[in-house]
Amino acid sequence: MESLITAAARALEAGDPLGALNRVALRNDAPSLALRGIAMAQLGDLAKAKALLRSAARAFGPREAVARARCVVAEAEIALVSRDLNWPAKTLAAARATLASHGDLANAAHAGHIEARRLLLLGRVDEAERTLAEIGACPLPPASLVVRELVVAGIAIRRLKSKEARSALDLAARAARQADIPALVAEVDSASLILNTPAARLIARGSEHPLLLGEVERLATSTALVVDTFHHVVRRQNVAVPLGTRPVLFALARLLAQAWPEDVSREALISGAFQARHADESHRARLRVEIGRLRTQLKPLAEISATKQGFELAPRKTRDVIVLARPVEEKHAAVLAILADGEPWSSSALALALGMSARTVQRALEELARSNKVQSFGHGRARRWMTPPVPGFPTGLLLPSPLIKT
Repeated sequence: MESLITAAARALEAGDPLGALNRVALRNDAPSLALRGIAMAQLGDLAKAKALLRSAARAFGPREAVARARCVVAEAEIALVSRDLNWPAKTLAAARATLASHGDLANAAHAGHIEARRLLLLGRVDEAERTLAEIGACPLPPASLVVRELVVAGIAIRRLKSKEARSALDLAARAARQADIPALVAEVDSASLILNTPAARLIARGSEHPLLLGEVERLATSTALVVDTFHHVVRRQNVAVPLGTRPVLFALARLLAQAWPEDVSREALISGAFQARHADESHRARLRVEIGRLRTQLKPLAEISATKQGFELAPRKTRDVIVLARPVEEKHAAVLAILADGEPWSSSALALALGMSARTVQRALEELARSNKVQSFGHGRARRWMTPPVPGFPTGLLLPSPLIKT
């Protein structure tokens, strides 16, 4: 019977969950439960997969620490795909340490990759990079190498390093083809689209056009005065003025930059920065005060002069002024950006990733749902949100080596 266990494990490694189930579907011993759980995860039944893996972990004896640790790693990957970002990271760290101490370096590395991907989803790029560095350069099977290079690419993309991202995705694509697992190939292809999809819009002199990630990266060395709506800063090369805590000042700076080299009327500035429908003397007085504050903030980068109609921006040491804007600007753009990965998210996971309160995220989701921009399924704690249509490609839900050694 152990030959069936080995054959099922090899089928899972090759991305053949149905072949694995054909061998162990009717068995309820611990190794079979674990293999059935991984197979169900690959087939997309994550709730059943989680239950099977927990049953397997309980069924393994106290001397089978490695097998139990592998079950924990598989369950952690299910949590990652389910966007259960509150899943206990310490449990995964303990399983990773157990695997490493018993010489199962491939699965220990896989556990590290899962943790790094979780950290990336939470926006903790530096921690993800440190986790990846801890793994080292141990030899990895192709499937695990794909996951590693996807993490490397994710870190590079978030740091606007398009060449490093493209190189990592190329390595991931070669490893995915070598592994010959369609789900991994599809995931790499999906990730590669990021480099060929507009990442921002450039607005200058009354016109705008989309920018790819590499073009956004090159703006970092541009001599132009850039009003960056992603980070709410005004910068020119190494000189930056953060205005993230001064939304009115940033709104005024953007309006002036978008109109440059022309001026902006007082009415347009009041309407755009104060959201006032009708300007009165109190609005005009407030505008003078806020323009004075903005003039002080931008002194190293630009001057702001009064004109007959309103105010105009005059950059220092450059002849170009541009606005770097999001590809799509709407009230809840940050929520839509995270849901764009096509995976189902809970409102609590979204709140954790965005650093917002759960209630704020829930209100945003309900508003987006009313406009048919997102959709949900399930009820209560099991409710998940996604953007239609859903690509339907999960991450590589398999351990990189057979679950049970014979």
